Amino acid sequence: VLRFIRSDRPRLLIADEVGVGKTIEAGLILRELQSRRDIRSILIICPRPLVTERKWELEMKRFEEQFSHLNGKELRYCIREMDREGVWPDQYQRIILPYSLFDEALLHGTDSKRSKKHKKGLFDLDPPPRFDLIIVDEAHHIRNQDTFSYKAVKYFCDHAEAALFLTATPIQLGNNDLFVLLNTLRPDLIIDRESFEHMAEPNPNINQAISLARSQESGWDSKAIKALDKASATQWGRSILKNNPEYHQTRRFIEEENITGRQRVQLINNLEGLHTFSHIINRTRRRDIGDFTVRKPETCIVNFTPSQREFHDELLDTQAQIFSKLHENENVKFMMTTIRRQAASCLYGLAPFIETILNRHIDELSWNEGDDWEFLTETNSVELIESRIKTILERARQLDPYDPKLEKLRKIIKDKNELPNNKVMLFSSFRHTLYYLYDHLLSDGFRVGLVHGDIPDEERVELRNRFKLPKNDPECLDVLLFSEVGCEGLDYQFCDCIVNYDLPWNPMRVEQRIGRIDRKGQKSDTIAIFNLITPGTVDADIYDKCLRRIGVFNKALGTSENILGEVTREIKNIAENFTLTEDERQEKLKQLADNKIRLIREQEELEQKQVELFGLRLPQDQIKQEVEEASSFWLSPPSLQRLVINYLQKKFGKEQEYLLKEEKLKTLRLSQEARNELLKDFRKVPRQSISLYRQWEQWLKGGEPYALVTFDAECASQYPQAMFIMPLHPLIKQAAMEFDTKKNVFTALKVNSSIVPPGSYEFAIYQWQFHGIREDQTLQPVSFSEKLTENLSQLLKDAVDENTVKIEDYDPATWEKLDDQHHNLWASALKKHQQRTKEMAEYRRESLATS
Repeated sequence: VLRFIRSDRPRLLIADEVGVGKTIEAGLILRELQSRRDIRSILIICPRPLVTERKWELEMKRFEEQFSHLNGKELRYCIREMDREGVWPDQYQRIILPYSLFDEALLHGTDSKRSKKHKKGLFDLDPPPRFDLIIVDEAHHIRNQDTFSYKAVKYFCDHAEAALFLTATPIQLGNNDLFVLLNTLRPDLIIDRESFEHMAEPNPNINQAISLARSQESGWDSKAIKALDKASATQWGRSILKNNPEYHQTRRFIEEENITGRQRVQLINNLEGLHTFSHIINRTRRRDIGDFTVRKPETCIVNFTPSQREFHDELLDTQAQIFSKLHENENVKFMMTTIRRQAASCLYGLAPFIETILNRHIDELSWNEGDDWEFLTETNSVELIESRIKTILERARQLDPYDPKLEKLRKIIKDKNELPNNKVMLFSSFRHTLYYLYDHLLSDGFRVGLVHGDIPDEERVELRNRFKLPKNDPECLDVLLFSEVGCEGLDYQFCDCIVNYDLPWNPMRVEQRIGRIDRKGQKSDTIAIFNLITPGTVDADIYDKCLRRIGVFNKALGTSENILGEVTREIKNIAENFTLTEDERQEKLKQLADNKIRLIREQEELEQKQVELFGLRLPQDQIKQEVEEASSFWLSPPSLQRLVINYLQKKFGKEQEYLLKEEKLKTLRLSQEARNELLKDFRKVPRQSISLYRQWEQWLKGGEPYALVTFDAECASQYPQAMFIMPLHPLIKQAAMEFDTKKNVFTALKVNSSIVPPGSYEFAIYQWQFHGIREDQTLQPVSFSEKLTENLSQLLKDAVDENTVKIEDYDPATWEKLDDQHHNLWASALKKHQQRTKEMAEYRRESLATS
């Protein structure tokens, strides 16, 4: 992420698993970008449900960012103003757009013959709108290059300073879709399919080296080197990888003996950095950020009654016979898929549509029979099928009204209603099932809502809000029924129970359903997953022989998308093969599961060996290490609060209390005179077009001496009227400027710690700034004790003032010796930095020329 932020025109695909917080990560990246450059205009593009639910607007409020949603009329106004003035309107500098707004008229304009008035489209604008940052959520929506969504996103990205794509499952999308995303992000690098395939070619070998480094099996080092050599022997490897100094450094690292566990963490990190797409794809897996809540799946077996079984089998057999007559078996397996899944889902919901389903091809059959000699040789084939259809319709009318599957659902909901959290989310792939359940549950007295793709946005928002209400609220919903597209990208952490009334054959679809509630923010220790399964259906075979055994209900398998993608394709091939007997189908599904389970378990065993062999969890420890390095104790809420208090006391004296001490929500109290003084300091701070700058300036200029403030992010989200004082707030920048000094600062501290022996230790802290390809700065401690130098940052956090010690108590020669020691460290670090920068510059020049 830092590599992305430091580049001239940052471009990044965030490919996190479902539920790990991509929107929050986007907000953090925005904050980091703002700390390094002036980010004035931001465009967020996302699916319409996320606009309706105000998800992005509310998430950005956590970062003190005010966004507005644009409808079609407002967007056309912006296009007109851009055409007239050449500038995007100021009031729409931070906007959120749904994909659904992009159509031919918006992109290409309209030419009305009646009014003779031409309306400009986006593509007509010269100059084009240029946003500082484009965020594209659920970026897989643009994988089809023929859609208006793709063309609009590409247009905005081509003219943007920075672009951030978010998607949960890019690997599952397949190479072509990943190519489209990366080509849209970095057309300068991913020029065409050929360049994409060349770049991707070394990655399987690099992956093998990473797996070997994690497993630590016998001879892993020599095998890892062979894998790297294979990577460097590819066409891209010969041209690019072999010239990369980091490749050679990593290869030498593997050859070293007695690598410690912590060094192995760094080695794996370095190997992952060799991925040809590592600088434009960032992937966070659920296991990387800690344990989520425990999943408790329960299989609910619901048998057909004898009459339902006869009806189910007769229906499928008749439909297959119709298709066989029409298509001579060639497409029967494909054509039967939908009705088999519909029948497995809910016979009662399907029953009203059966006459239409079976009779829709009868006319075509009659025509073929009258025109085809082979049909004529079969005695009254159409009449026989029509007779069977009449029998099926009669059975449908005489079906036993007792529905065991519905009864099981009723019991689940009733039991859940006894608990404090009574929320139940139900999923079905078919609307006939959802409507059937909605009518029955409503008549049972349950408070139930229904969400599918055609539900209007306003109604969808209202349903979610009602579903979130506590159970004692009269407006509350107990159960919410969903189709597959009903809840894309939305969070339902307040619910801890889902029911799969039927199951998709795609394991990743199952994971996306569960991911609606199994995500960061889930308060329950466990979540319940009820799977309603009817034996003797194709869904039951797929569930029992494949999905359940793979373990998709027990834990997130997001790291195995490539395996699960193969599972989906093979399940479809087996299930749609109507020539297989039931036993043959079950055996093939079992073989499929066995093969894939072995691959998944191999991955899990490699990770488990990491823990057993060197006591570290990878890559979770690696992530924690990176987070610790990227975080700073001195930017934590208590440290910022101390900085503000010291600043105010320095400006206006220590006798007054400026922050009235409540727990997290505090009151800042300043007189008009004090606010005028702070206003002078505020005008010295470089301005940014962030709402918190305007909010702070308005309060300083106003007549109100009190302001609600907080240094805590969670408190800020609970109290949006309070000013959130974080590192980018102008008050913090004013305080930092006040303490900015070129003078040497002396301090004496004391701390209780067993890290170093008791005693008196002199130390100095220098600021190092790194210039070159990667700009950076760090604080470098120096002391005569190696142990103290290593741990000084931690010791300072726990230290308190020691006011009895003065600088005069020390010999000036002591500081000169420390300065000499620092100079030696600095000279060595400078030499390494210059050499590394030179190597990287040469490598980049060669890479650019080769590309």
